[in-house]
Amino acid sequence: MRARAGDPPRTMAQKILAGRCADSSLSGDMVQVKVDQIVLARAPLRAIAEAREAGLKKTTAEVAIAYNARCINEALARARSDEMQAATADMLAHGVVLARPGIGFSAPVHLERFASPARLCVTDDPRLAGVGGIGMLTFVVAPGLLAQALAQGSVVVRPPRGVQVLLSGRTRPFVCARDVALELIRRGLGDAVGRIEAAYQAPVVIEFAGPSVRLLSVPERAVLTSLAPQLGAAGALFVSDERTEVFLRDQRRSKAHRALSPDAGAPCDEVLNVDLGAVDPLYMDDTGSVRSVRDLSGKPVSQVLLGGDSGITLRDLFAAATLLKSKRVPARVEFLVAVPSRQMLEVLSSSGALTDLIATGARLVEPDARVMTGELYPPAPSGLSARAHDLEPGMASSKSVVIASAETLAHAVANGEMGDPRSFKRPVRVTIPRALPTDDVLVVRDKKGAGEAGKKAPLTLSPPTPWKGSQTLDLIEGTGSTGSTGSTGLGSAGFAIVCSTLDEVRELAGRAVELAPRLRAVLAPFIPSGSVSLFSGVGIAALRFEAASIKGSKGPRTLVLPPPAQWSEQEPIEITIGAQKVSLKWLARGQERAWAAAGTARPVPRTRSSHSS
Repeated sequence: MRARAGDPPRTMAQKILAGRCADSSLSGDMVQVKVDQIVLARAPLRAIAEAREAGLKKTTAEVAIAYNARCINEALARARSDEMQAATADMLAHGVVLARPGIGFSAPVHLERFASPARLCVTDDPRLAGVGGIGMLTFVVAPGLLAQALAQGSVVVRPPRGVQVLLSGRTRPFVCARDVALELIRRGLGDAVGRIEAAYQAPVVIEFAGPSVRLLSVPERAVLTSLAPQLGAAGALFVSDERTEVFLRDQRRSKAHRALSPDAGAPCDEVLNVDLGAVDPLYMDDTGSVRSVRDLSGKPVSQVLLGGDSGITLRDLFAAATLLKSKRVPARVEFLVAVPSRQMLEVLSSSGALTDLIATGARLVEPDARVMTGELYPPAPSGLSARAHDLEPGMASSKSVVIASAETLAHAVANGEMGDPRSFKRPVRVTIPRALPTDDVLVVRDKKGAGEAGKKAPLTLSPPTPWKGSQTLDLIEGTGSTGSTGSTGLGSAGFAIVCSTLDEVRELAGRAVELAPRLRAVLAPFIPSGSVSLFSGVGIAALRFEAASIKGSKGPRTLVLPPPAQWSEQEPIEITIGAQKVSLKWLARGQERAWAAAGTARPVPRTRSSHSS
């Protein structure tokens, strides 16, 4: 994207948003921007139902797609799949295509078949951040904003700040993009994001540039951008260059290419320089600490999960297959392979690499979203589980899990213990086939065989729960008491949760739709602005407190909050918890405050008839 004459220098995120906003200076606290792509992965039927209430006829987005991410159908999952199938014709009539189970995990599939550079995408799935590797900006928004995007083609967001990561040098043998991602965590990129968020109360987008960007393929770039949710960032972007154009050409989508790079002198709040040649094979333990794999050398493993939706590329799968050829998995090790996408599975199969993995003793598992959350194939109660993909918030709290590269996992499979992959005799040389299968056989684009024409989505929306007067809420600490279904056993008035870590905040943000309307407030020393928007969009107040101000007292406690109309944007909210006086800061801004008070970001219905559908 080229800047117009007279425009100030802009970051890549600013270029994308400015080209879609009436206020090209992005000067307001909140700006309304046009949306190019909409991805529904976690609660697609709710978003469709809300959009229909807002008057959706047919979406104007260039891509609107719903991923049915459940492949293994026990009773509950079968019921949800049946609901999706029943609603397929209705979704297609509204211009939303459906990706069927088995197509792969949503992030790698979308990167291959739909994502385009210099576009704006909104979604309900934080794990879609990986598509930033192609140069597409992705924001996670509340269901009501997804409905607005579907029905009206635009959303309201906070203008972001930027952190720039400059890459130089060349990676050494047995060091891959997963190791570089772990090095960014070790170098404190998450701390930089937190500092900027705290200073400006604005979402942060990580932008990758530098001379070595051209050495990384688009899938390798996607491994780095998939870190954004883990670091508390709203998104991440790579430049769109010749490598991007080659990737799109191989996917038979060359017309989707647009160049994207930051302007010289574009303002960014922090810069991190990383020499790829200084990165070693690394791992991240279950506490979030990143260390050299040599520190873990000799520790036995009980499970290895190769694949998933982040942290691995087709090149990595080929490398692992090559390193494990003629090897046999030890009897005490469970070796699972979750190939990220159907396209990768076809390439591995036709090349013989899949045969090599199976001969080693690998068990192929379907690309079900619950593999990422640990609901399927969880780590064993004892022993170490080594995985390539980023963990879901809260997954590693009571499990012994390490995250490492594909080559490090190959060493664990070959030897039954963790170790340095550089102990293999010679480096792996991998050639990726250029002829890729691009037949989207599991993408439903027309109504033929989609179910009864005109059948409406079966989901019935509950009315929003607005704030009415003051609220007396049960106060609990941490996320453990919320349970798997959001039931707390507390009183019917609702509850508030005190979070002490960013992971707890991220876990609640991921479950905000499920926990609302009983969860009315989240209190934490730090809440990313993207999470503030998500909470506000479903009627949950995001409140900041000083880390030492809510501490010590045990037993049942309650929190009395005045009506939001009495909450000042400048003045803190003074409350009493037990014998403690606490000052809280409401973090919502602009329209987010109206959403929280109304209990939803759902657009006002355009016609009365839309309620009856």
